[in-house]
Amino acid sequence: MQDPNEDTEWNDVLRAKGIIGPRQKEAEITEDQIQAMMNDVIQRRTDLPPQEGQRDKMIDDMSLDELDELEDSEDEAVLEQYRQRRIAEMRALAEKARFGSVREISGQEYVNEVTKAGEGIWVVLHLYANGVPLCALIHHHMQQLAVRFPQTKFLRSIATTCIPNFPEKNLPTIFVYHEGAMRKQFIGPLELRGEKLTLDELEFMLGQVGAVPTEIKEDPKPQIRDKMLADLEDKSSEFF
Repeated sequence: MQDPNEDTEWNDVLRAKGIIGPRQKEAEITEDQIQAMMNDVIQRRTDLPPQEGQRDKMIDDMSLDELDELEDSEDEAVLEQYRQRRIAEMRALAEKARFGSVREISGQEYVNEVTKAGEGIWVVLHLYANGVPLCALIHHHMQQLAVRFPQTKFLRSIATTCIPNFPEKNLPTIFVYHEGAMRKQFIGPLELRGEKLTLDELEFMLGQVGAVPTEIKEDPKPQIRDKMLADLEDKSSEFF
């Protein structure tokens, strides 16, 4: 059957005689509709969670190579904006993640390395003395934390080189600075929980100050029940 909308001379004759109606115009897509379709693409890629079983990555999670591969199916201008944003984010992260180890400093370096560390920089300074077991333990923990949180500057210094006549009874001591201002002091074995201090505990303590972006939200220190209270509870249970 001949398509009545087809642009042919025969159809023109039929239209002239009123046998078929005028040719229907194809629906035109407005600029607003085009913009709405683009917004829908962006929203589906950025705001909405993937459907169950969907294997495509969200656009914010894609690497630069994956964004390049996606260019064939999505608008280049939109993807270019995301690519540039990702590049900026990665550069900012790389700029922050420039430490990654525990560095030894002298008293002469204190001002530049600690109080002038720079905008947005957290500094964790361990004051120690050789031959103090808890100092050695904290240094061991800090070495692991420095690798895990390379955006935080971890330093250590022999206490008396930074602060003359610093009392050995106050060792170890940890000073936490942010943008040159002291935010927290942990002074002496008691505040640093003694020689049973675990890596997770130290991470939690620094995280509470804000020095490291830890995921440990509850204090991992074992809760020791008061022995006298426990004895009383045991005795009271004998009567039942």
